Amino acid sequence: MTTPLPSQDTERDLVLSLVLDAPRDEVYRCWTEPDLIVQWFAPKPWSTPRAVVDVRPGGASVITMADEQGNEYPNPGQYLEVVPNERLVFSDAYVGDWKPSEKPFFTGYLTFEDAGDGKTKYTAVARHWTVEDAENHKKMGFHEGWGICSRQLETLAASL
Repeated sequence: MTTPLPSQDTERDLVLSLVLDAPRDEVYRCWTEPDLIVQWFAPKPWSTPRAVVDVRPGGASVITMADEQGNEYPNPGQYLEVVPNERLVFSDAYVGDWKPSEKPFFTGYLTFEDAGDGKTKYTAVARHWTVEDAENHKKMGFHEGWGICSRQLETLAASL
């Protein structure tokens, strides 16, 4: 049995929900296979030079983004729930094997639902530890950045 998505916390949640023109199993693959993650994860012109993932509850991940100058920004985290082709829940509160991180920022809830005609209803919820973290993420361009990445994800998933 899967854990239901949390009820929305309007002060701490940032939500992006789109219908992607790609099958949900391929959208899910793009979130779970390192050689696919590196092709779409960062909003261009940024890049994703590396993705190391252990896609299982308790498994660690480090997805590294790089800016245009090549400065790298590793994003360590841990998977909390994995339901193939349906849901991924991950957090930066842990860095693998339930080892706490130095400063948790958010927990991500991703759902992949069949939207008919080979399309996927894709919902991403970023639940932040504090209202201030949510506001900072919003100012950093959460909706724009995750929107760009979602369209990059859609293009890749549709091509598989």
